[in-house]
Amino acid sequence: MRRRSFIRVAAGFGAVAITGVGRAQPRPILVFAAASLKNALDAVAEKWRGETGKRVTISYAASSILAKQVENGAPADLFISADREWMDYLQERRLIDPATRVDMFGNTLVLVAPADSTANIAIAPDFPLAALLGDGRLAMADPAGVPAGRYGKAALTTLGVWPDIAGRIAAAENVRAALVLVARGEAPFGIVYRTDAAVEPGVKIIGIFPPDTHPPIVYPLALTATASPDAPAFAAYLRGPAARAVFEAQGFAVLDTAR
Repeated sequence: MRRRSFIRVAAGFGAVAITGVGRAQPRPILVFAAASLKNALDAVAEKWRGETGKRVTISYAASSILAKQVENGAPADLFISADREWMDYLQERRLIDPATRVDMFGNTLVLVAPADSTANIAIAPDFPLAALLGDGRLAMADPAGVPAGRYGKAALTTLGVWPDIAGRIAAAENVRAALVLVARGEAPFGIVYRTDAAVEPGVKIIGIFPPDTHPPIVYPLALTATASPDAPAFAAYLRGPAARAVFEAQGFAVLDTAR
């Protein structure tokens, strides 16, 4: 019987190929990132691959879902949250390396409508959002735990309109899912980040929430406690000039200036 030249071992989220001479192909760096980062982070990962030949696998979802997955043992190397609270959650459980934690990006909260909408709204205290919704619902990420939803609820509460629309929310799994509801015309309005609205031609921005109506929108980054040896290099790349140019072009405010 001929001896097999390799054995493939599958393990959870990745696979390692062991050749006949004992050399192994390491699994790609696994990044868990807030859904709103997708377009920019995909572009940065592609640039990284072009420059280094190394692949990055990125899992996008609500920060709350990703943090819980890390807590349950998912082998992420790097976590980028859409708020500080879910990064705090992992830090309190010693699941990230706090020495690598840095506030990376900022964003802006906006009200969107389908691209063909004729709605004209001035966001101000007690603005008539409930009346403007008519029989429709307001699309937003789930305010019970998803950062974009929590920012949105905070803004509407500050403006005094949350009690009027709290029962009329189309709560989505993440901010990109809320964006889709508006783009398809399934919701007349939605609350998303400005960077999300910029990449979806099916919506238009009809209002910007004043920054003092909600906590600062901050995306922290950190290596996990079980990060692979290649992960610090990609984290450093994310903080470098090539990545910065991509994120700024996508509309993010780059907060990390120690480069």
